[in-house]
Amino acid sequence: MAELTAQLVAVDRLLWKGQASIVTAQTTEGEIGVLPGHEPLLGQLKDNGVVTIRPTDGERLVAAVQGGFLSVVGDKVTILADYAVFADEVDTAEAESHLDDEDGTVKARSEAQLAAVRRQGQ
Repeated sequence: MAELTAQLVAVDRLLWKGQASIVTAQTTEGEIGVLPGHEPLLGQLKDNGVVTIRPTDGERLVAAVQGGFLSVVGDKVTILADYAVFADEVDTAEAESHLDDEDGTVKARSEAQLAAVRRQGQ
């Protein structure tokens, strides 16, 4: 089976790196799925977006992202996000409490986190 080398990197940490069968990301142009052999691509990640990685040897990974880019070169996918957190790291009660926050960044991150939690449950 063909594989991708994928990595998800936020400004403050490397979240994941490994082999994957598919990577999906919400970009400003819409949701994109990347399979092995995909054409080269540079896309801007959607604010309040969700990235999903299907590792070849494990459970599906779902992350909330804020800003950044997705790059596809050969069979390598790199997601560089301003902010990223895995859905299973999200405190849903805390995220829900920030949905009415006046700070736009905090509210947007909370919306992205909750979207990732919902996507993980699918």
